[in-house]
Parts: sequence; C-alpha cells; structure tokens
Amino acid sequence: MRAAGLLRTALLAGSEMADSPLLLFDYALRLLRLLILLALWRLILEGRPASGPMPLASVLTYTLIGQAFAEQLDVRTTLANSLWQGTIVMRFLRPLAIVPQFAAEMVGRWATNFALFSCPVLLLAGLLGVDPRPASPLAGLLFVLSLALGTSLGLALEFLVGGVTVALEQPVWIVERVRVGAATLLSGSLLPLAYYPWGLGETFAWLPFASLAWAPLAIFTASGEPWLLLGRQVAWSVILWPLVTWFWRANREKLVAYGG
Repeated sequence: MRAAGLLRTALLAGSEMADSPLLLFDYALRLLRLLILLALWRLILEGRPASGPMPLASVLTYTLIGQAFAEQLDVRTTLANSLWQGTIVMRFLRPLAIVPQFAAEMVGRWATNFALFSCPVLLLAGLLGVDPRPASPLAGLLFVLSLALGTSLGLALEFLVGGVTVALEQPVWIVERVRVGAATLLSGSLLPLAYYPWGLGETFAWLPFASLAWAPLAIFTASGEPWLLLGRQVAWSVILWPLVTWFWRANREKLVAYGG
C-alpha cells in the first residue's frame, strides 16, 4: 500500500508539466502577485517608525515565505473534483485508504511546483530585497514542525468540508467558494493577523484556519509565541482528525453515491 502511494506521487510529479501546458504562465502570475505584494508593503510601511505589530523586514519575509510555500499553507486536493464527477466510488475500491490516496497526489504536484517556483523564489529573494532566512535557527526548525502540523490540519479541513458537503447534499463548488473565502480571511496567508484591526487578529488566531498559515509564518518571522502557536495546532489536530474519521464513516453511503 505504501509503495502504491509513493508510485502515485512520483507519477503525479512527472506528469504535471505535460498535463498543464499553461503551468509556466501560472508561475509567472504568482511571481507577479508576489512582486505586487512586496511593493505594496514597502509603500505602506517604509519610512514609518518601527512601532507597528511587525517591522517591515519581517512583513516582507512573511510575504515571500507565504508565497513560496503557498500550497503547503493552503492545502488543496482533488477531493472536490472526485465528489463532483462521482469518481469517489472508485477510490473506495483501491487497496489504499482514502486520505493517503489524495495526499499522495497532492505531494506529487508539490514536487513540481517546489522545483519550478518555490526554489527559484527563495534563491532570488536577495534580488527582491528580502531576507528569506528564519528569525533564528530554532525558528527555522520549529517552522518545519509547524508547517507539517499545518499541512495535516489542512487535509483534515479538506475532508471535513467534503464530508459536510455530502451530508448536507450541497453543491460542491458553492461550498468550495465559501471555504476559499474563509481561508483567505481567517488563515493569515494573505495578510498577517497581527495587522487585523479591532483585535480581530487575536480572535482569529484561535480558529483552526490560523493554524494553517499564520502559525508557521509567525514562527518563521518571530512574530508570535512559538509554543502557543504549536500548542494550538496540536489541539486542533486532536479535535479535527477524530471528527473527520467519524464523519466519513457515518456518511459512507452518501459519500459513495454522491455525484454518481
């Protein structure tokens, strides 16, 4: 079973370019987005006293690392497509659990994107005037741990949303749009939670979405208490994964029939 998952990961990584002829154009748009975000932060914060929630250098690093690891900070699988097309049925017939199947495909896509986008962005960070290094060696190590916890939580939320979609018999793409909007607003992937007004950032930091992006990025830039952020991630993992497992078992018949 493990070998099958690794093989599927390798095949997905190798076929990404062939299946996506516009992939390089997508990378160009992502790079343009990064350049615009960096320029906006410089326009807003440059020349101002360093009395804000985060210094300019930390915000720039936060933004660059957030874009370089965007796929790990905002986990997406092909679950929605499988539900919409009704091919989820075939997943249950394979000699591998459902979550590892989708996770293997996801990691396969990550390999290509990391090689063609993330690594070049990190290598060119100096030319962009951004320091891509973590705030400290310890922050770098804890970032790796936090990123792994955040990715695991992202998978849990992916399958929880999929299960709720089927249980409530709602259109997949409507629920998906709501989820994307909530993740963009609440996770801190686009805007650091430290800059949210009226204390909203402190409130949002306790929600599971903040454990996806804000937690690892805040640890990387020393913008938050690392042990508190890691503790929240562990707590949400303990809560969400048993809930996901129960939800999928309770709605197995609906999941198999959905879209078929």
